[in-house]
Amino acid sequence: MNDYITLLKTTPIFRQLSLIQLISYFGAWFSNVAIYTLLLNFGVPDETIAFTAVIHFLAGVVQAPFSGAIIDSMKPKRLMLSLIATEIIATSSLIFVDSIDDLWLLYTLIFIKMAAASFYFTTEMTLLPKILEKEKLLKANELHSIIWSLSYTLGMALSGFVVYSLGVTTAFILDALMFVVAFVLLFNLTLDVEFIKIEESIVTMMKDSISYLKKTPQAFHIMLIHAFVGLTAFDALVALMVGEYYSSIIATSLALGLLHSFRAIGLIFGPIIIGDWIDNKRLVYIFIGQALSLWLWAFLMENFYLSLFASIMVGFFTTTLWSYTYTLLQQNIDKKYYGRIIAYNDMLFLSSAAFTSFMIGFLASNGFSLESITTIMGFGFIVGGVYYKWVLKTQNIK
Repeated sequence: MNDYITLLKTTPIFRQLSLIQLISYFGAWFSNVAIYTLLLNFGVPDETIAFTAVIHFLAGVVQAPFSGAIIDSMKPKRLMLSLIATEIIATSSLIFVDSIDDLWLLYTLIFIKMAAASFYFTTEMTLLPKILEKEKLLKANELHSIIWSLSYTLGMALSGFVVYSLGVTTAFILDALMFVVAFVLLFNLTLDVEFIKIEESIVTMMKDSISYLKKTPQAFHIMLIHAFVGLTAFDALVALMVGEYYSSIIATSLALGLLHSFRAIGLIFGPIIIGDWIDNKRLVYIFIGQALSLWLWAFLMENFYLSLFASIMVGFFTTTLWSYTYTLLQQNIDKKYYGRIIAYNDMLFLSSAAFTSFMIGFLASNGFSLESITTIMGFGFIVGGVYYKWVLKTQNIK
């Protein structure tokens, strides 16, 4: 914990970016409980809930091939301000969704909102190696992932209580106001970083980055390893759990909020406890730990209170797995390609998350129990661990 505090104290730009990141990422996910509460109140089928989760991640996949090239050819502050402005408009427009006939509008706004959020995330991740020395980068990524995880889960957690107390519309309005605050803070930030404008066309830059990946296979393997973190896209699973097991004992929005709150505990404290212990060789144990925690969750799922405890364990390994694999990628690519390669990395991760969300809905609608679905997801991390061991033996990983 002291390392994180020292990093924030000694790096003013990173400290300010982290505050803006916390607010903007929090806002990106704050609307989610309101959205899923709407869907459950509309009485939509499981496939619709899963498709909604897919859209949250699919948006980032669609824009990723172009975002990296744009990042490498546009000043970061101007780009980030335009993305936050887009989120303000999309989020505030969610108040117009009030019936099942408006699902097309809901899908459209989610797509726009999350595409901008993903674009912003990728832009900020390309900034970190430019403002921090190499030895500080891992801690910065860990802190960044803690903030992302905290925003992701705690944003939905607090939203659950807001929706329960004040209603869906109020949650959407408060969410839009968060983005307004983030916009003002970023507008007043002096972001003095090296920017080398690349004059090549976007198509040429995309071809060049693909050629670079062919010459740097270890980078591509790390991207695939990072994509396994997409198996932790539990939004649809949690919503279905609430609908099947918990809605009879607790309000829907409160159940969603509590489950995400407890997972946030694990997401925050995981890297604090094991962050200094992790290294290239030990990363495989994180994959195993993630698998075991999912199997525990599957075993305890029907009991709401025991499921809350299991949620902590599910989150415990996720942040470290995410941040360490991200740092591996940053350390194994050239500076010139940061924007494009990190964008492609996010595309693979979001594709994995979208596929996970889709399969949760598909399997649930075809008779698979939620426990069996969760167990299958656990086996996915065993596959990831085996693959990582192979990569470590066959590739030159820094």
